[in-house]
Amino acid sequence: MTDDISPEQIAEITAFVDIQAPPPDGQPTALFLFGTNQAPPTEIAAGRYHAGLAPLIIVTGGVNRHNGIIEGRTFQRLLVERGVPEEVIRCEDQSANTWQNVEFALPFLQEALLAGLTVTAVSKWYHRRTIHMLKTLLPDIGAFYTIGWEPVYAGKSVTRADWPSILDGKRRVIREWEEVSRRVADGSLASLQRIGEAWR
Repeated sequence: MTDDISPEQIAEITAFVDIQAPPPDGQPTALFLFGTNQAPPTEIAAGRYHAGLAPLIIVTGGVNRHNGIIEGRTFQRLLVERGVPEEVIRCEDQSANTWQNVEFALPFLQEALLAGLTVTAVSKWYHRRTIHMLKTLLPDIGAFYTIGWEPVYAGKSVTRADWPSILDGKRRVIREWEEVSRRVADGSLASLQRIGEAWR
């Protein structure tokens, strides 16, 4: 399955798409959860809230095309079930794609910045478009952080080590690498670099 990609290319692609740049230990930040029908983002957010590290949590996502849930509302419910107060949560529930996750939640992101909070994006570990879209639509975001999680497709966890041997993982990771590279080059996505502990 990986005959067409060399080990060197696999390493290069993995490093490129991997968004991971978590906030420093003990630093509270506003969390921005990109929409999905999988639960790990809420587990990450609830854990950080209970550790005193997430005073504001922004959840996003409209109707999921695979199972019909409203992602933002499902995130909100799962967070409340995990002991996060509703007043901490801001919910965007109309978006149909990653770009709209950011676009429709811009008032909440601005609220976070006005409160002096740095943003931490929570997204699939390889979904590099998410962070470029944040920077493109919110140019004044400044330095920000990212926490990546490993999604499951067809019962298999798409990890940094295993993605080349998982059909759904390989397709998604390579698409991410190709699309982000192309769109940064043509200017439709803002350029980003991981400098020190943050994306800038």
